Amino acid sequence: MARIRVGIIGSGRIAQGRHIPGYQEIKDVEVVAACDIDAKVARQAAERFNIAQVFTDHREMLEKVELDAVSVCTPNAAHMQPSIDALEAGVHVLCEKPIALNAKEGQKMVDAARRTGKQLMVGLNQRFLAKSQALKMLIQEGKLGEIYFGKAFAMRRRGIPGWGAFTNKALSGGGPLIDIGVHILDLTLWLMGFPKPVSVLGATYSKIGMKKPALGSSWMWDPKKFEVEDLGVGLIKFEGGATLFLEASFATNIEREEFNSHLYGDKGGASLEPFRVYTEFGGILADVVPVGIEEPRRRRSVVTGFVEAIQKGKPVPIPGEEALITTRVLDAIYESAEKGKEVRIAG
Repeated sequence: MARIRVGIIGSGRIAQGRHIPGYQEIKDVEVVAACDIDAKVARQAAERFNIAQVFTDHREMLEKVELDAVSVCTPNAAHMQPSIDALEAGVHVLCEKPIALNAKEGQKMVDAARRTGKQLMVGLNQRFLAKSQALKMLIQEGKLGEIYFGKAFAMRRRGIPGWGAFTNKALSGGGPLIDIGVHILDLTLWLMGFPKPVSVLGATYSKIGMKKPALGSSWMWDPKKFEVEDLGVGLIKFEGGATLFLEASFATNIEREEFNSHLYGDKGGASLEPFRVYTEFGGILADVVPVGIEEPRRRRSVVTGFVEAIQKGKPVPIPGEEALITTRVLDAIYESAEKGKEVRIAG
């Protein structure tokens, strides 16, 4: 099998923590170039992971290095152009979540992938968890029946990142909705079979992030640099009548944090944390407790899924088209919050 040559665009925390180590664990894959607008960061990544070439301009890297694939690990505002440039250079793209700053930019990325015939995958990693895969299998077998309502939660009590671009609206596009809410929303939409969203009623709040972190807060942040929401909620309506409630926070006064998806079907319901199925068995109400659903030591990841698709010539498991739907919903929540009314989702 031909060796896959990979370049990294944005060589900071997520690239060094997930992407580069992920690639280096896979046979017949080599990370050959690291790029970052901060030369120090690019050199650090190259030295740490023994990467041969270093760049500060992704266009120069694409021009000078023969690549099969890239990971785009930049802030959200810099997802679109490097991804499009790579696709147009004939290179497959794994882009960190969300697909882009907004759906308009994401659409341009999807269009570029279709135009060039190259793969565009987005790093929405919750689908790869063992319990997510197990619940998807049960749903596909019809164990829950018609799923008509869902609830998705990505809730932190005090979890505002004090590093990176997470609280910079121009670079991130938003707060917990676009950062962690995108994960649980994508997972829940995927479990539901990606019904077509038609309208959203949303609200956002900034009540805690602009205050000094309280004693006991696990994460520290600068309230003077907090520009995004700390809580966002949305009620999403789908074609066919199903609905979904989404709630995402960096900081909220709650008892405990929750990252969870609840699904309600006419044959059964389910939750991921704890992993349970609620149904009827022989005319009796029953709770099903799955056993042995544990994460393997080296579980399948976003990076391995991306590489397998390239190696086997198959579609990527998280295509840009699906990530674009998720971002359209998030855009609509922000728009609804700004306008104070329900908004329709086009397309």
